[in-house]
Amino acid sequence: MRKYNARLIRILRTSTVSAFGPALVLALVAGCAAHGNKEPTEPVVASPVPSAPEPENADIRPLTNSSAASNAAASGLSLRENAPLRYIVKRGDTLWDIAKYYLRDPWQWPELWYGNSQVKNPHLIYPGETLTLVTVNGKTRLTREASLSANAERLSPRIREEALDQSIPAIPIEDIRNFLRGPRAVTLTEAQKAPYVIAFLDEHISAGANSDIYVKNLPAQPSFNYAVVQIGDPYRDPETRELLGYEAIPAGEAELRKAGQPATLRLTKSSREVLIADRLLPIEAESFDASFYPHPPKKPVDGRIISVFDGLSQISQYQIVALNRGSDQGLDPGTVLDIYQAGTVVPDPYGKRGVLLPDLYAGVLMVFKVTPKLSYALVVNATRAVHVLDKVKKPVPASEHQG
Repeated sequence: MRKYNARLIRILRTSTVSAFGPALVLALVAGCAAHGNKEPTEPVVASPVPSAPEPENADIRPLTNSSAASNAAASGLSLRENAPLRYIVKRGDTLWDIAKYYLRDPWQWPELWYGNSQVKNPHLIYPGETLTLVTVNGKTRLTREASLSANAERLSPRIREEALDQSIPAIPIEDIRNFLRGPRAVTLTEAQKAPYVIAFLDEHISAGANSDIYVKNLPAQPSFNYAVVQIGDPYRDPETRELLGYEAIPAGEAELRKAGQPATLRLTKSSREVLIADRLLPIEAESFDASFYPHPPKKPVDGRIISVFDGLSQISQYQIVALNRGSDQGLDPGTVLDIYQAGTVVPDPYGKRGVLLPDLYAGVLMVFKVTPKLSYALVVNATRAVHVLDKVKKPVPASEHQG
């Protein structure tokens, strides 16, 4: 990580803000509404957008093994042949898991799910609930079993007393929990103005949890807690070369012990060695709404993976990647995209020019955190190796995948 600090010091000494232009700060919670050169304001949680509701007197009937596949095909759904007619939700399930039980193309989830429109949020599903395949006005749908009963209490909306985080999430939260309070994109201006570590107690060259650090340039009215970050490589759009920001890599957290110039802070957490010249940023809010659900984007997307969290060269399932597309291109939390290995150029043994091979399908990712021009996503399935600069596109049925 010393190379990151040395790189930043050189940038800060020789660069100006105008040389790079403003970039966007990556908010922790998805759905920031800022555009262009405006800095994001308070992050806005994206609410699930329900499918068009069925009429209140919908004809709901249970499906049988013999009728499930034919009804699904007629509904345009890629229902699996072994899809369970009934499924009891377990703790540890995610919406993506359940979608895969039923669909070959899990991004069709919004078309399959039929939620009681009188429930405050029909997309929330809880452990212990039973899901049942049914027909709703002749279309294959998945619903809570209670809605099949004429005696079900569906005329009186009630708010569950169970905490919201007891509902099952869209993706495995544990796989992104360490990420949520750390990596973000910062502008050059933010990096220049951020307080920084100038020394450690007892003249150490690095520090970890429970160590005291000396920090310069804390504001006159400092916060009590800060995130300690190391400024990494720039986020650039590989096609336009536009600077989208710099990666702020989490190193730890510190709390103020004594104000001053320099101030004394104590490291309360550390995920890597804290070094001289590391920067301090405000800790982002911990609130994260995982109640979004898998869905395809409303319009075509043509983007690239521009970075992978922790800098690995090869990306696999449940790793986090940054994309050069965001809410300006219609992405929001829960957006599902296909991943394609970018086609390579091979020599033509009988020609002078190389031949570009077709892109190969490599897996699926789901966006969980967005800004206007950049987003973060979790790779939920990888059928082959995924790399930085591989492409992401609006998903197509599995039958159309190349490779």
